Amino acid sequence: MSTGTFDSAIASCRPTSLEPVALPASALENTAPEYLRDLRAELNDGGRTPAELTASVAFDEDCSFAVQETVDSVREHVRTASHVGASRVTLDVTCDTDAGEEKVAAALDAVRERARREGVTLVVNRDESG
Repeated sequence: MSTGTFDSAIASCRPTSLEPVALPASALENTAPEYLRDLRAELNDGGRTPAELTASVAFDEDCSFAVQETVDSVREHVRTASHVGASRVTLDVTCDTDAGEEKVAAALDAVRERARREGVTLVVNRDESG
């Protein structure tokens, strides 16, 4: 993708008085759109803006259903980030099984593409403990 069409927009950016913060997914009471909207407003009222949502997930079974369940939670993190206005999801991933590595990689690639379409960057930090 060429960034040439973005030069004017990027050059027009100015600092803001809102402090960018990383929001841990584990700190959220729920992910209902109303809750997330109100959280974003509360953060903005306090001079902060959610720039990043952080989360941890574990792929610890070589089972397509288990992988899908974990990937569904990653998709939910992407949706949550989009709702609160965070431009990035940083995901700490533990993969305790080597057998399902291809399934996990393919699933995360699909979520990464979905995140891109939502305007969110998915950053995956892998901890290979298997």
